[in-house]
Amino acid sequence: MSYDYKLSKNKNGLSVVKVPLNTASVTLLLLVGAGSRYEKKDENGISHFLEHMAFKGTKKRPTSFSIASAIEEIGGEFNAFTSKDHTAYWVKAAGKHLPLLLDVISDMALNSLLKEEEIRKEKGVIIEEINMYEDTPMRKIETEFEILMYGDTPLGRDIAGRKEVIQKVRRTNFTSYMNRLYKPNNAVLAIAGGGGKIANGEINRYFSAWEKEKVSSFEKMDYVQDKPKVKVVYKKTEQAHLNLGFPALKIADPRRYALSLLTIILGGGMASRLFLEVREKRGLAYYIRADGNRYADCGNFIVSAGIDTKRLNEAVKVIVEELYKMTNDKFQMTNKELKRAKEHLKGNLILSLEDSRNVAGLYGGSLLLEGKIRPVEEIIREVDKVTVEEVNLLAEELFNPKKSNLAVIGPYKGIDGKLKSLLK
Repeated sequence: MSYDYKLSKNKNGLSVVKVPLNTASVTLLLLVGAGSRYEKKDENGISHFLEHMAFKGTKKRPTSFSIASAIEEIGGEFNAFTSKDHTAYWVKAAGKHLPLLLDVISDMALNSLLKEEEIRKEKGVIIEEINMYEDTPMRKIETEFEILMYGDTPLGRDIAGRKEVIQKVRRTNFTSYMNRLYKPNNAVLAIAGGGGKIANGEINRYFSAWEKEKVSSFEKMDYVQDKPKVKVVYKKTEQAHLNLGFPALKIADPRRYALSLLTIILGGGMASRLFLEVREKRGLAYYIRADGNRYADCGNFIVSAGIDTKRLNEAVKVIVEELYKMTNDKFQMTNKELKRAKEHLKGNLILSLEDSRNVAGLYGGSLLLEGKIRPVEEIIREVDKVTVEEVNLLAEELFNPKKSNLAVIGPYKGIDGKLKSLLK
């Protein structure tokens, strides 16, 4: 499997990666190195808020309706998302409309009006989005877990922000933030798909007004943990939600593929160890999976589960036992499991890349966050090279009881000590 790509850099420092595909559609993805971990405490949530404001009007398209209709009248789709370390704006449509897609995305990135009236109205939208997350414990638990791990640091704060901060945001806050981070030398433009070709000179024309400048960085996280941590958030629910995890690898760690395979073996599907033991054998959970996050300077491995509220202790005990088994020679991963995990990982990757948006995300994301492109061929080659010994050694390193973290949302009070004793 091979994806040819072309990488170039515009005069203003904007990196452009083009990945031609045999498709009629094309995806344009603009990634900016600006997310919640770049924020000061008193502006927590501004990265996400700014993403919303990009859709509220530009000099060329002064209303949200004019922006939306430009894309929807050609049958296209577009959206954006904010993470802790980057923000992305994407649009997908028939390839022949690529010049229009460039026009719209560049207009949104460079020419947002940021009207005070629109800011005032959008505050209510953002606050309702925060309320939605508060009322969705299956999602909220992810935030509570990273708060537990990283504390009151930019990496530990909620991407959506705090209501009291959102209420105070003004136009000057946005312009100041953009002046720090929204620069072409801190961005990547990824174009993936077919049906339309565009020259670098034309791309440069759309972004020529974007001037290169020095950008600020984020607060580095030197994560150290020497004792287990537990956080229980009381909420009257019919199901308990938990995240149980450990410090793991940063994004560029060469053992990243061993970690991906370990994650699949433990919680990557219905044939995984945790699914079989926790759900199929004991009926303790509706959902259970393993995942995690990798940042430039740290990372984590997480098991997520939705548990019968009356069987929380049992579920934690079983999950912990399954993880710690990976450090015991008798229960470590086998060659058969490794082979299955490799095929699972490669198969999922290939399926995901049938969508041009995922292709743009893979190539553009690695370039922005790692400073290099990790093409599909390299990923598959590195996955195939991973050995049983590498995965088992990594499991022994990660699953240390002193570095365990457990966040729970459910109808509980005063159980922190009991839960902490189950982590040992």
